[in-house]
Amino acid sequence: MSEYNQIPNKLKAIIEEFQTSDAHEKMDLLLYYATQIPPLPDWLQKNKENMQPVPECMTPVFIYGEKQNGRMVFCIDVPSESPTVRGFAAILWEGLQNLSPEQILAVPGDFYLEMGLDKILTYQRLNGISAILGYMKRFALDAVSRE
Repeated sequence: MSEYNQIPNKLKAIIEEFQTSDAHEKMDLLLYYATQIPPLPDWLQKNKENMQPVPECMTPVFIYGEKQNGRMVFCIDVPSESPTVRGFAAILWEGLQNLSPEQILAVPGDFYLEMGLDKILTYQRLNGISAILGYMKRFALDAVSRE
């Protein structure tokens, strides 16, 4: 994939971790990442209406993003009862946190194919990861348009 060069280093490192894993290890990695997503900050916990829902996901997923000091900062809320969705949301959070809006906009929508997630997840779940990335890109595009 020539677009692979557009993937930021943090996300690329996660992709490489998945590339060297078999199917069982990939699921274990997703579950590991599910535990890595931080809780919402108090101010957002009290103002969830400021978060963008991701209706394409069957699981209730909410995202907040803003530009701070030239970098995008995201908060993602996914119920702990949905570890797979929480895992790929955490991968995106970790891989795209504190990057420039332009770096986020350059990430290919199907980057997860490089990870082999299409071998272990259903199409519906893959649609969810694409949707979460799409909403993160919308926040980045909004930040660029405000410049």
